[in-house]
Amino acid sequence: MTNGTTSSGAPRIAVVGAGVSGLAAAHRLRARLGSGATITVLEQRDRTGGVLRTVDLAGVPYDVGAEAFLARRPEMAVLLAELGLSGEQVHPTAAKASLRAGGHSAALPAATLLGVPTSAARLDGLLSAAGLATVAAEPALPLGWERGGDVALGGLLRERFGEELADRLADPLLGGVYSGRVDALGLRATIPALAAALDDGAPSLTAAADAATPAPPPARGDAPAPVFGALSGGYRVLLDALAAEADAHVRLGTTVRELCPQETGWRLTLGPTTAPEGLDVDAVVLAIPAPAAARLLSEAAPSAARAAAEIELASSVVVALAYRGEDTAGLPPTSGVLIATGEPLSAKAFTHSTNKWSHLSPDGLVRLRASLGRFGEAATLQVDDAELVRRVRADLATLTGISAEPVAVHVQRWGGGLPQYGVGHLDRVRAIEHGLPAGLAVAGSALHGVGVPACIGTGRAAADRLVEHLTAHPAPV
Repeated sequence: MTNGTTSSGAPRIAVVGAGVSGLAAAHRLRARLGSGATITVLEQRDRTGGVLRTVDLAGVPYDVGAEAFLARRPEMAVLLAELGLSGEQVHPTAAKASLRAGGHSAALPAATLLGVPTSAARLDGLLSAAGLATVAAEPALPLGWERGGDVALGGLLRERFGEELADRLADPLLGGVYSGRVDALGLRATIPALAAALDDGAPSLTAAADAATPAPPPARGDAPAPVFGALSGGYRVLLDALAAEADAHVRLGTTVRELCPQETGWRLTLGPTTAPEGLDVDAVVLAIPAPAAARLLSEAAPSAARAAAEIELASSVVVALAYRGEDTAGLPPTSGVLIATGEPLSAKAFTHSTNKWSHLSPDGLVRLRASLGRFGEAATLQVDDAELVRRVRADLATLTGISAEPVAVHVQRWGGGLPQYGVGHLDRVRAIEHGLPAGLAVAGSALHGVGVPACIGTGRAAADRLVEHLTAHPAPV
């Protein structure tokens, strides 16, 4: 039917993108609209999940996309409860992270805000005497801050704390979150609490970090509340449950080439140019990377399309390995290691998964993963899988002395996997969201955070926007 409704007048909604944002949107739409609505999820890849993926690494479910989520954010807990999966949530062990800088590894300094030191930070062993002196002198430097402004985080840190702090601490920390360089990331989108503290009149960056650092969460019994969480069966447990509960028509391997407004609703053009297919619906969620959304929005919402086109993407690779326990005597008892800028290593981080998550070694094998690639480094990743594994194993030998053959390996490439939150990112997001016509919503990591809870939140918010529209403008019978 050309108006995208069923004969009973129940709405039809298309969700473009079957990552966690899109599946969360589909699930929310089903919960609010009931069984009568027709929900179609369109995914270009041959699987759901987007940049979340769980593989069997030597027979154990193992995530090779996002590894953990912030347990302090409510979105995941709420969704797991709705799906009956609260019992799947697990938390890290007490193992601590380390940092590789200046040719040696040491404990990751505490009391920093994503690498921005508070007055309680202790950076001995990480910075040189000159670097420590620069950090100590920062509170006395005059601070020229334009309230409401935005700057490149790296430039601000270098100006206030010096080169070493930016390269050895902030860059590896933020590179792990965004696969980006600290010099290209905008302060206001990446550390909004720090920007807010500066807006409120903090006299220095150190004082702003003090004010912006959240209070410790309430303890659970004798132990502090965990900061991070994961799922014992991997993210595929969540993805499968979302797809099942959404009861949507999921079409994999389907390209959406055009999105055009109709007199009532929207027409999506699917498939190859040689055999196009039209799909008419009442409302659409776009849960796809920003450049792809920009192309589809070019006719329907040109101002939003222009803003989305300005958001760049970074590519990365995860190499997962499993070893016999007797071959890993050199592995330190840490949760992993971040690698500072300038170190003669290929990886930007290693996660010692067996140390970090107690559920990942039921068979005595040791599992770990390496992350490679930052924004602007895509060319360095354009080698075959064997070469990537060779580089990772060479790094592992340098860091731990482990040189044995792994018993299992998985290489996961993420082309354009993470959006870059540059200077002015929040303005771009506002332009996208405010430039959308009724019946159209966006979701995903390009908006309000790259973490899984943030993506879930955008998917649910997009669904709620469309439900409000469909309620105010019910489909004709």
